[in-house]
Amino acid sequence: MTAALEIRDLNAWYGESHILHGISLSVPQGQVLTLLGRNGAGRTTTLRAIMGLTGARKGSIKVHGTETIGLPTHRIAHLGLGYCPEERGIFASLSTEENLRLPPPLSQGRAKPMTEAEIYAMFPNLAERRHSPGTRLSGGEQQMLAVARILRTKADILLLDEISEGLAPVIVQALARMIRTLKSQGFTIVMVEQNFRFAAPLADHFIVIEHGEVVQSFTAAELPAKQALLDELLSV
Repeated sequence: MTAALEIRDLNAWYGESHILHGISLSVPQGQVLTLLGRNGAGRTTTLRAIMGLTGARKGSIKVHGTETIGLPTHRIAHLGLGYCPEERGIFASLSTEENLRLPPPLSQGRAKPMTEAEIYAMFPNLAERRHSPGTRLSGGEQQMLAVARILRTKADILLLDEISEGLAPVIVQALARMIRTLKSQGFTIVMVEQNFRFAAPLADHFIVIEHGEVVQSFTAAELPAKQALLDELLSV
């Protein structure tokens, strides 16, 4: 299958701190990859390095076959990447509707931008709060909005950092339905998740990162055989 995202021997730094040590992974178009690992292992840094948000980067990061290791962040994004950071990054003073209308379309994005009607059908909570400022949204509604905003941009590769963290089960279920829907529509998704129960049924492939290195890589079909090892690696 054609790789939407391909990383080879990625090293990344924050200042003089060497965080990633030779990360390699490949995500076929239309599949979901989950990055597992303890806090501080380098999972979020991997997402940030893909977007060019770390310090120095060495190695290779190809987005739809285009090498991005030397590109600035705005040019990387325009290749079709959408990044949802753990802190969500919505504009608190703007309404839900204004947040959705803010991002411009990506010049080389491959997905069809979702209309506001499609967004509200996927997230009924946002339809009810379309005129509410970000400060009045619950944590779950803010997370929905952060993801929904990306879907307006033509991005077809989504980088999602801990989107289920701290949310009520009903919201987590809504996010799981969203990921299944997007996958069925051909979106490629890379998730960082601590909530293994949330991630396990959604992913096609899993990678475990420790100390900035890939220590395990396996498919969903191999998950049952890897469960004991995962319990040891993740201390769950």
